[in-house]
Amino acid sequence: MQGLQLAEEYFEQYGKTLIEEKFSNYSSRIAAGLVGAGSECLGFDDTISRDHDWGPGFCLWVTDDDFKIFGDKLHKAYSSLPQTYKGFGPRLSSPGEEWRVGVTPIRTFYARMMGLGAPPANNDEWLRVPEHCFASAVNGKVFTDPLGEFSKWRKTITAYYPEDIRLKKIASRCITIAQSGQYNFVRSSERKERFGAEFAITEFCNDILSMTFLLNRRFTPFYKWRHRAVASLPILGKQIYENIDLLLQATDNKKRIEYIEEMVQAIKQTLLAENLSTNSSDFLLEHAGEVHSKIKDEKLGTHMTVVQ
Repeated sequence: MQGLQLAEEYFEQYGKTLIEEKFSNYSSRIAAGLVGAGSECLGFDDTISRDHDWGPGFCLWVTDDDFKIFGDKLHKAYSSLPQTYKGFGPRLSSPGEEWRVGVTPIRTFYARMMGLGAPPANNDEWLRVPEHCFASAVNGKVFTDPLGEFSKWRKTITAYYPEDIRLKKIASRCITIAQSGQYNFVRSSERKERFGAEFAITEFCNDILSMTFLLNRRFTPFYKWRHRAVASLPILGKQIYENIDLLLQATDNKKRIEYIEEMVQAIKQTLLAENLSTNSSDFLLEHAGEVHSKIKDEKLGTHMTVVQ
């Protein structure tokens, strides 16, 4: 059983009863689910994941005002629930990570995820937050949210970046993909600079994954799950997943360059198909300027700088 399924069944067995019997006056104001950090929230957990921050547990989210009224009582009631369920548990929390489950004010939860006390309100705030933090803020599953406040934040974030931010990032990836894969890997290999070549390959893979998520309007998750997560994306997901696997297994540099160019061609054709570029060049750097020129925000569009 994976952690997300375990959490939902555990909530159905114990969480619902706890709310209905002990907090019936507030049952319409309590959201529950499992969202945030950890492989279980992505559905990527396995037996290796179970040594820490895994096991029976779920999140209960309330407003700041409600937390002041009954938050402590709700926390104590949650802490009294059985520590094991269906042979799993007790949950072993890493030091400082106990907040991954239990009772949390909605604003506090999202502030922990993104460093913001409200959904991003402007382009500067959208750019300030690392992308994987947005991914963590909207992953997992909400089991119930009768008040709708938790889901209101989630819906705003899931709606994705403003288009100008997406264009800025796509233009940046055109630059960095060309720099790392089409330029630096080739030159470092010719010079037999093994570290430089391998670092360029890693940078290229990371940037091609980032580009694929951008084209799908999905937030790129934490680095160790990016390759696995890309496989399910409808636009280029399976192809990029398979080609990166082949690239990383290849030992012949000529073959590695072929895999790099195959992925670059796929990105190029997608940019053309979505009218983000009309350039015919196979060097992805040549597409960056046209993508960048579509940005409407003068502050973002004045200078073509690379952003993460």
